[in-house]
Amino acid sequence: MHEWALAEAVISTVVETSKKEKVKEIAEVKIKIGELQQIDEEIFRFALGEIIKEMVRDQDSSLENMKIKIEKEPSFLKCRVCGHEWSFISQSKKLSEDESESIHFIPEAAYVYIRCPKCKSPDFEITKGRGVWIDSIRGTR
Repeated sequence: MHEWALAEAVISTVVETSKKEKVKEIAEVKIKIGELQQIDEEIFRFALGEIIKEMVRDQDSSLENMKIKIEKEPSFLKCRVCGHEWSFISQSKKLSEDESESIHFIPEAAYVYIRCPKCKSPDFEITKGRGVWIDSIRGTR
């Protein structure tokens, strides 16, 4: 599942960054998820928890007491032709299940299925709310 792969990438990035910064125990990680990614947050949280449990069993105690905060960031798009800006959520209701799933796995697929609601141009940019990223890592050295 896509959420599991993203969770693995997040945890490995947290661990590598913490090692680089000589953090002994990670207290909190804040993760942001762009709305365009359409992540199933329940599956993502479950995957994070299971990966952390496995790493703690494998003797990585730096993750043992780590808290995870997840924040969703709304996605916005801007037409390069007419300058109109709109939210992804306003367009997502018009997508079929297959189209929505395509965007979930490959966010660039949005350019195939979405048009500017004002001028119908397919030439737009995603200005906010794409991807998954680590906003912050807090820990002790």
